[in-house]
Amino acid sequence: MESTFNELGDKASVLDFDPKSADVGGGVEDIYGEDTATEDQLVTPWTYSVASGYSLLRDPQYNKGLAFTEKERDTHYLRGLLPPATCSQQLQEKKLMNNIRQYQVPLQKYMALTELQERNERLFYKLLIDNVEELLPIVYTPTVGEACQKFGSIFRRPQGLYISLKEKGKVLEVLKNWPERTVQVIVVTDGERILGLGDLGCQGMGIPVGKLALYTALGGVRPSACLPITIDVGTNNKQLLEDEFYIGLRQKRTTGKEYADLLDEFMSAVKQNYGEKVLIQFEDFANHNAFQLLEKYRRTHLVFNDDIQGTAAVVLAGVVAALRLVGGSLSEHKFLFLGAGEAGTGIAELIALEISKKTKTPVEETRKKIWLVDSKGLIVSSRKDSLQQFKKPWAHEHEPIDNLLDAVKAIKPTVLIGSSGVGRTFTKEVIEAVSSFNEKPLILALSNPTSQSECTAEEAYTWSKGRAIFASGSPFDPVEYNGKVYVPGQSNNAYIFPGFGLGLVISGAIRVHDDMLLAACK
Repeated sequence: MESTFNELGDKASVLDFDPKSADVGGGVEDIYGEDTATEDQLVTPWTYSVASGYSLLRDPQYNKGLAFTEKERDTHYLRGLLPPATCSQQLQEKKLMNNIRQYQVPLQKYMALTELQERNERLFYKLLIDNVEELLPIVYTPTVGEACQKFGSIFRRPQGLYISLKEKGKVLEVLKNWPERTVQVIVVTDGERILGLGDLGCQGMGIPVGKLALYTALGGVRPSACLPITIDVGTNNKQLLEDEFYIGLRQKRTTGKEYADLLDEFMSAVKQNYGEKVLIQFEDFANHNAFQLLEKYRRTHLVFNDDIQGTAAVVLAGVVAALRLVGGSLSEHKFLFLGAGEAGTGIAELIALEISKKTKTPVEETRKKIWLVDSKGLIVSSRKDSLQQFKKPWAHEHEPIDNLLDAVKAIKPTVLIGSSGVGRTFTKEVIEAVSSFNEKPLILALSNPTSQSECTAEEAYTWSKGRAIFASGSPFDPVEYNGKVYVPGQSNNAYIFPGFGLGLVISGAIRVHDDMLLAACK
């Protein structure tokens, strides 16, 4: 409401507002035409154009392939354009799953599913919904990471919007080029920190596309209401800049004021074009930008950073669930993180907030139960002057320690969490150390994809002699140890963001608050 009054600016009266303006209504569409019911209608208001014939078969939103009935083939001028046989969606699903299972390489399965999504959207989501456990690692982590690395080579048909520095000053026009007028969820990335793979530039588009596929399959948001966007400001990945198949801007990544101005124009244009209630999910921005963007826009837009807030929510949910096995309350445990970036500090803050609410203790005090290790060692008070702003709340009084193993021995955590993006950092010595003073150590190796996981499920169970309670960001197969089968948990954002986003959309929220994240955890 306050922002609406601000937008009135110098207008003499509310009556001066254009009723057709996208700024009015806060994203609530006039579905029944009530606002225009008294206007002269140039055409019959209940008629609309439907694709037919050859064009219908090439429209992924409406194409059903051989599932078109005899009557539909007559109605939509499809006679002769399809083989004479009709086939149910269930039979189509069976055939396609058989075909996908023939592929031995996960990237081939990813490409097959992408081709299906571009050809028959309904069937794609039917497959994903009915086979989510099997297909989630294909459309999402870990396979989507490899797809982003090779995106230029496998690129066939554009999905979503690409906004580059070339479009600066024209971002609103670019948004208007998108055919769907009612957009509820936008997932946007600048490709600088894709999973644990680093700067992939424009090729990071695979992440917003994959996330939004899960918004539909797991959250029930209409595909047409989802918009993946990549903001291309260049890349510092030398290998990509020299790759002849790279699809993005061939320049070093732009920073500073030019970057900030483009993002500001984008955020303003989104609000102007789609209203107050469109959810903007920031995805895989580098640490230095992620925190600044969330802090800058969380009071003016409906924004959510999945790497900071989504990861925090799903990890807190996992820790609370694990307490039934480990015992004790959340406030009785001590936490040690390897990794002090978006994920690490986001998880730490939400855990501290939950302990604060449960114990009625100031969050400044509850933070002291949580320790973080970054690339330079344990974050302590003596390092405070050289720390980035988002790390400073976690600088506690302690002698400097420059490696994880010594930090584990000194802090004696009950919960060990990895969000470093560096594989195999939970070594045998680290797992054995944390197991030596915990009957059931809680070990979370969260980094994605699988190759970047701090340790494997097999390593965690073997080195802890079967006592660890383990979860990872990417999936691992069950492990047999000493005649017992252990099924590792998966602490993945896919359990949070589709439902969280759906809740924001259907509730009509205009801002994201920490209490919402805590409710999602529970």
